[in-house]
Parts: sequence; C-alpha cells; structure tokens
Amino acid sequence: MNNNQPIGVFDSGIGGTSIWKAIHQLLPNEQTIYLADSKNAPYGQKSKQEIIALSMKNTELLLEMGCKLIVVACNTATTNAIRELRAKYDIPFIGIEPAIKPAATHSKTQTIGILATQGTLNSELFNKTVEMYQDTKIIEQIGHGLVQLIESGNIDSTEMNQLLTEYLTPMIEANIDYLVLGCSHYPYLIPQIKKILPPHIQIIDSGEAVAKQTQNVLKEKVGLSNLTESHPIFYTNTNSKVLSDILENNYEVLYKDF
Repeated sequence: MNNNQPIGVFDSGIGGTSIWKAIHQLLPNEQTIYLADSKNAPYGQKSKQEIIALSMKNTELLLEMGCKLIVVACNTATTNAIRELRAKYDIPFIGIEPAIKPAATHSKTQTIGILATQGTLNSELFNKTVEMYQDTKIIEQIGHGLVQLIESGNIDSTEMNQLLTEYLTPMIEANIDYLVLGCSHYPYLIPQIKKILPPHIQIIDSGEAVAKQTQNVLKEKVGLSNLTESHPIFYTNTNSKVLSDILENNYEVLYKDF
C-alpha cells in the first residue's frame, strides 16, 4: 500500500457527500472514491444484519479499487456495523456518530435534541453514548421520510418543511439549545432547519470532526498523499442526477451496479 492510494467513502446514498466535502476541503490532495448506495437507501429502516451485509459489500468494492482507508460516512452503518468491519478487514476505518458530546458538554439548558434515523437511535453504540450523559435531557426524533425526500431531490419541498416543523417543534418547546444532526444526509437541510429553529439554538453535525480524525489516522497509520492534485470519483447505483446536483455538477458521477 502506498500513500497515494485513494480514501474510500461510502454512504446509503448522497448524504455522505456532506462528510466527503469536509474531508476534501481539509485534505485536497487526497484521491477519493465515493460510493452512493442509493438503491438501498435508507439504511435506517433495515435490520442490523442487513446493514452489516451492505457495509461489507461497499467495503469490499472499495478495497478492490485499492483504497488505503475507508470512511463510513453514514451514522446508521457506523453505529450498527463498524465493529464488524474493523474485526474482518485489515484497513483503518473512520466512523461517524452523532456529536452528542459537544452538545451535552456545552448545553446551558441541559436539554439537547437529536434528529437521526431509526437505525441509529436503536443501535447499541448510540444508546451506550447516551448513557454517558445522564445529566442531560436528550430528546430523540426519528427523521421519518427525510432521507427519501433528499434522495429524490426534494430538499426544498413543502413536504420537507412540514416534516421538519413537525419533528422540531416539540424540541423547541422542550427548551433545547443544541440540535444534533445524526444522519449525514441532514446537513443539506440546515437552511430549512434554521428557518424553523430560534436563532439561539445551535446546530451540530459531524463533518469537520470526521475530516480531522481522517487526517490524524492517515498521519499515524497510512501516510498522507504527496499528489499535487486529486480527481475525486463518484459512483452511484441509481440515477446519477441527484448526486450530480448535490455536487453542483463539479465532478463526474458514474453509474455502477453494486
């Protein structure tokens, strides 16, 4: 393995591009390969065993493409499958978990909200994390329907606004001062969320933290690229238009049956 091999990133669709963008911004010389498993989105409604099987399928495809490190840019896949991935494959994995720690640590009202998929909120890893913050009231909300709307390109729709209003209003009434976005798709909803939340409520997602952790692990275990430029590659197993649109048509998106 050499330093210039690519970083692999996978998600249950286009949402993980929010993580990819943070990584690419911090590490622009790293070659990256992104897999959007939109055909199987959302992972959050699947069983743990299904999520593990899909995560292994994605991992094996990225290994075939020569990746030196894999970022699991999906909260549901991380919380349900990363332990199994690390046990089976001899390659560094970076996971993404809801950023409960900074929200709970800095909350003045000791009440925070988390918007996530059912798969993340039901996972053993998530519940172990929650147990560490007994003094903080954590209001959990499953984002039913949000991923499907994002995957179909309906981010700015009336239906999206209605769902977000329904999910966020009880959190506002409970006096949260932090909202944790527990799904890599959800950062694309921040403009709509800000219209609903009072301005004092801070929104936290995991992108920057994951990018820094990726940089640290590369330095410690694999090595940073010495390329002078990179050419990111994006694969999707459904219509490429939504992925192209979210990337603002700046990169080539290829169809691949996986």
